[in-house]
Amino acid sequence: MIASRLGYGHKTVRKWPHRFNAQGLDGLGDRPGCGRKRRITEAERSRIIGLVRCDPPGRLVREPSGDLAAEEESAPGVWTLDPLTEAARRQGIDIQRSQVRGIRLAEGVRWRRTRSWMTSRDPESSPKGPALSVCTPIRRRVPR
Repeated sequence: MIASRLGYGHKTVRKWPHRFNAQGLDGLGDRPGCGRKRRITEAERSRIIGLVRCDPPGRLVREPSGDLAAEEESAPGVWTLDPLTEAARRQGIDIQRSQVRGIRLAEGVRWRRTRSWMTSRDPESSPKGPALSVCTPIRRRVPR
């Protein structure tokens, strides 16, 4: 009766009185060792999030003289999973690419794709066309 009211299975409901009788109030808490252990600590997780929030070492920055320069010219200019994983490993964090992706998704960190607003100087390059294709139908609103 209790199981159906609470929406739990009969085995689950029976487990708790047995635990209480055997261990008292301490038996009602979560047991140590339940679930998979985290492979990285919260401090390492925070360091990875901090990496994402700073500029990558290959990003071009305008100097006071007006020239563009990067901290490391051979390094990537934007953060993607591979460079971020490598940067974390250089800081001594043993982490996989999939873990970095999971942290990024859990924290809501979004990548921003770089967009080039420059036009090509190549005379044979074709310019961008109109936003809509001529075959895309225009939908008109019907008044109610």
